[in-house]
Amino acid sequence: MAGDTTTLEQNSQAATTAVTPDAQDVALNLFTQLYNFANGLLRPWSAYQVAIIFGIIAATFLLTRFLAPAMHNWMRNREGWPKWRLRALLVVHKRLNLLIFVILIWIVVLVMREVTWPSRSYLIGLIATIATAMLIASYVSRVVQNSFLRRTVRWGLWIFAIVYYLGFWDAIAQVLESLAISFGQVNISALAVLKAIIITSILFTGARFLANLTASQVRRNDEISPSMQVLIGKVVQIALYALAFFVGLKAVGFDLTGLAVLSGAIGVGLGFGLQKVVSNLVSGFIILLDKSIKPGDVISLDDTFGWISSLGARYVSVLTRNGTEFLIPNEDLITNRVVNWSHSSDLVRLDIHFGVSYDSDPHEVKKIASVAPLKVARVIPDPKPVCHMTGLGDSSIDFILRFWIRDPSKGLTNVRGDVFLALWDALKGAEIDIPFPRRDVTILAQPPDQKADQVKGA
Repeated sequence: MAGDTTTLEQNSQAATTAVTPDAQDVALNLFTQLYNFANGLLRPWSAYQVAIIFGIIAATFLLTRFLAPAMHNWMRNREGWPKWRLRALLVVHKRLNLLIFVILIWIVVLVMREVTWPSRSYLIGLIATIATAMLIASYVSRVVQNSFLRRTVRWGLWIFAIVYYLGFWDAIAQVLESLAISFGQVNISALAVLKAIIITSILFTGARFLANLTASQVRRNDEISPSMQVLIGKVVQIALYALAFFVGLKAVGFDLTGLAVLSGAIGVGLGFGLQKVVSNLVSGFIILLDKSIKPGDVISLDDTFGWISSLGARYVSVLTRNGTEFLIPNEDLITNRVVNWSHSSDLVRLDIHFGVSYDSDPHEVKKIASVAPLKVARVIPDPKPVCHMTGLGDSSIDFILRFWIRDPSKGLTNVRGDVFLALWDALKGAEIDIPFPRRDVTILAQPPDQKADQVKGA
């Protein structure tokens, strides 16, 4: 044993320095506990219990092979059920094997405790308790939306349940506590870091759940404007996340005084290095406060035309009619010229230009054109469409037709096209021609002297 320790010191001097002799004693004690536990499994009744556990595992495998497809087909035929109920059934279906194992092993434990001594079913009861804790951890981890974090939380809870119920947690905690790094008067152990990760993860999950719950409740209140709904949601989210972070650090014993000084220095550095990011964040709050842009508004910015689908902390999502989604930084909406078609009112006026031939009566054209847009469903009758004569062109009398709509989010080009079709039908019905440029080509006769020169040249 001493020779192995000497070899380890020669190969890894840093590791030997980090692990103190007390930690080595604790690790040796943990190894002894593991050895005694494994040796206890070789006893006659322990071996029988192990055999029974493997039998339960085999029965679980067979029942899962039969029940899982049947449950899946049954779920597919549940038409009209609420989505939350179908999601709950899907979660149960994914952990059906573990659920069946827990049910079977607890039935075996209860039966054995009735027909024999409790010590004869101790190992089976221990495995049943661990399996139940793992099943609960699987369902609890579903609260985490990110798939990677969900798997990390689930496996972490599983490992903790196994170690805790097997009785090894105290020894492992002592090992983790002995592995520490000191910075002046601050002593940070591996156990403290592990606790900080677990507690802050739980607090962040709870903060996210409360933030989403608050945002959904605010969105249901029709008395709050859409921009204020987004602003309230963002403020609550930031406040809950900050509270979860500081409470998590305080719960594991970190001194927040030094953290405040460090965060101030980091904030100055980030202020210079992330000016654009900070500018977009501040611009986002300005947009929410002055209500200049809100979800559902139809805007035009340079070559981008569409409606606001969501307001983010850094950007605004604009969805166009062709399905393209533009992520426009908040700063651009503050500094550039933005056309908001529905800022204070959803009433929008559209213009189309057309011309008729000089053989037409312009007074009659005005009357016909003013009525034609009303045949389109999206054109509103009040204010009434109007038509004005704008000029005398080279080949046509020019007019402008103006009409109003209240739903710019449904598009502008399509309603213009429908009005053009209605105007075309109205003008054709009144036998009014729409002129187009005509070019006449006149071929002059060739002089006789040029014909003679061509004959001689030939």
